[in-house]
Amino acid sequence: MTMTAMAVVALATGSARAQTPPSTAKPAPPATGTPAPPPSTQKPAEPAAPAPGQSTPPSAAAAPRPFPEGAKVAYIDLQYIASNSVEGKAATGKIQEYAKKKTAELEGKQKALEASRTKLLQGGTVLSDSARGQMEKDIEKGARELQYAQQEAQSEQTSLTQELQNEFQTRLNPVIDQVAQEKGLHLVLSIADSGAVWVNTGLNISLEVMKRLDSAKPAAAPVKK
Repeated sequence: MTMTAMAVVALATGSARAQTPPSTAKPAPPATGTPAPPPSTQKPAEPAAPAPGQSTPPSAAAAPRPFPEGAKVAYIDLQYIASNSVEGKAATGKIQEYAKKKTAELEGKQKALEASRTKLLQGGTVLSDSARGQMEKDIEKGARELQYAQQEAQSEQTSLTQELQNEFQTRLNPVIDQVAQEKGLHLVLSIADSGAVWVNTGLNISLEVMKRLDSAKPAAAPVKK
């Protein structure tokens, strides 16, 4: 995974840890059992506290300091950029809207299936053998359809997330390159993946990159042939 692709993991964890896209839907059990609930939005786990003697790498929210004169190395907080940039927030909104729509659809399917099961349990004794057998088949079919719908929703979510990641990376990479060229940098690090325990926060160019990204014109849509 490229450095920029890792940035858009924030699109999956939500804007500033506010909300995540729908979690992986658990496969429904066999038709005779109760299907798993539709995917829901879950709050991401809090990051583990640093071990004694270690400090947390500074984020873009750290107090700004002037960029060190002559510095050839800088770093960016990709999580910060993806969570706070206009494009990152827009992508998160798309995923949340998808989650809302699919959750409603899956909940509707599950309620219908539960209603059929309840009807069979309550009135099964007065049904003819053929009617009861047909209802059981319909319930099994509904359970299979729900399982398929859950799997399809997860597949669509994965495709949507990948598409948004690619779009974000396409927009962000040239901006990082532009800022690095202007500053004469030889290296730009992802602070979350650098292993650093202390850095001069003046080397943080996240805010500058994010502002440049937000002000950049949207990429032209490809012409369909």
